[in-house]
Amino acid sequence: MLEAKEVYSFLLFVNGWLCQLFSPCSQPVLLSTSSLNTQQYLGKWYFIAAAGVKESDVQMFRQMDSTVFYLDETSENALLLTGAMRVGVHCIMKNWTYTIQSGKDDLTSEGRPELQTLVWSGEWLNCTQCILLQEIERHLDPLETHDTLNRFMLYARDSALLDNKVVTAFQTQTACKNMDRFVHLPQEKELCKLENKV
Repeated sequence: MLEAKEVYSFLLFVNGWLCQLFSPCSQPVLLSTSSLNTQQYLGKWYFIAAAGVKESDVQMFRQMDSTVFYLDETSENALLLTGAMRVGVHCIMKNWTYTIQSGKDDLTSEGRPELQTLVWSGEWLNCTQCILLQEIERHLDPLETHDTLNRFMLYARDSALLDNKVVTAFQTQTACKNMDRFVHLPQEKELCKLENKV
C-alpha cells in the first residue's frame, strides 16, 4: 500500500507535468555568470526589443530608434558595455561596468548594487545568435513585495534587423511571465557609430 507521502509526491509530479504540458510558456536557460565563458560574448551586439512588467520598465526605450553595443573585458572579473543609442537625430553614448562575482549567477552593476542582471540563453527563442539580459531591481524596504524594475532585453549578434519570428517569440515568451509592456526598436535610421570599436 502506498503511503500518503508517496501519493502526495506523485500528485505533485503529475500536476507539474500537466502544467508544463498545457502551458504555452517555456523556461529560459540561465547562463550563470560565475561559470560563463565571457570570451564568446565579447564584441558587437544590437539591441532589438524590451519587455517589462510595468510601462516604466520599458519607457526609456520608446524614444530610441536603434542601439548598438560593444562588450569588452576590462579585467578577469569585469565587463565594460559601451552603447551608442540613436534618439531622434542624436547619438547618445553611455558606458556600464559589470562585475562577475564567483558563486553568483548574476552580474553586479557598478554604482547600482540593488540591480540584479541575469544573462539568459537565446535558445529560449530558438536564436543561437541572441542573448537576453534581465534586470531586476528590488525595493530596499523588505516590507515592499514587488520589484521596482523587472525587464527582459533582447540582443542579436549579427544584425540590427532580426527575424520577426524571433521578435514575436520574445514578445510571447515574456508575456507568459507577466511582461506585457513591449518595445521593438524601429531601426529606421542609421546606426550610431561606436568610436574605437571594430
